[in-house]
Amino acid sequence: MSFEPSLFNTSLISAKVQETLPEGYVLRPLKRSDFANGHLDVLRDLAYLGEITEKMWTERFDWMLKCNGTYYVAVIEDPSRDGGKIVATGTLMVEKKFLYKLGTQGHIEDVAVIGDQQGKKLGVKLLHALDHIAEQVGCYKTILDCSEENEGFYVKCGYEKAGSEMHHYYDHEAEEHGV
Repeated sequence: MSFEPSLFNTSLISAKVQETLPEGYVLRPLKRSDFANGHLDVLRDLAYLGEITEKMWTERFDWMLKCNGTYYVAVIEDPSRDGGKIVATGTLMVEKKFLYKLGTQGHIEDVAVIGDQQGKKLGVKLLHALDHIAEQVGCYKTILDCSEENEGFYVKCGYEKAGSEMHHYYDHEAEEHGV
């Protein structure tokens, strides 16, 4: 059996969160083979992706892997779906700062649950898992951006509103799709 690269060490996965998942579901790091396990299918329920081939996805995974300690993409897999398909995903991006004693800040991004799995609190569990990873890698806080309609969800998860998001587009297609 050959080695299957994961984006980060499984020791950062919260056993407490894993125990709260529906029976058989697995919380784990994103793996190099997860293009075939439906990673992009989950993200398509969140936002416009454009055309992404498996080669492109794998090149991005490999690039993220080389940024050791920066990208933590966690997924929840339902093994009863076609031998194990991803049903939820979320990303913690870790930023080294000059602020706050040269602190480390986490950015939560791209939290998504595939449509037919919503209502099972998988998003909440994924957010708790990402928060756990952030704490384990030394973040002093995590921040995230969300739409107004999702603010209530994040408040229930322990986040508080702080400021406004601003953006400046350099790509017309991205601006057109609001990503």
